[in-house]
Amino acid sequence: QVQLVESGGGLVQAGGSLRLSCAASGSFRSINSMGWYRQAPGRQRELVATFGSGGSTNYADSVEGRFTISRDNAKNMVYLQMNSLKPEDTAVYYCKAVGTDVSFPYLPRPYWGQGTQVTVSS
Repeated sequence: QVQLVESGGGLVQAGGSLRLSCAASGSFRSINSMGWYRQAPGRQRELVATFGSGGSTNYADSVEGRFTISRDNAKNMVYLQMNSLKPEDTAVYYCKAVGTDVSFPYLPRPYWGQGTQVTVSS
């Protein structure tokens, strides 16, 4: 079983910064991609930033230039540096990995963390 655990969320003033971390652990066989999604009250879950296995990155237009995704492959960690935070960034942020479990080493499938709350006050 692949497990993802997010940390680093909290309350911050507008214009401030937070750094989210996601640790992948458990019986993973391979991780093809990792990224961050978020869901605000009354809204659909949306992509924030992702890595592909080749290292390419993809950002939502709303966070481009403010957020930076990074990773430490040796530690199976992915990070999201969030700068110039805005109240509209308030959401639960979820880590997502696409990969395979050693117990199910067939088709890759998504794994989700439990989320970490980010609240940006005006």
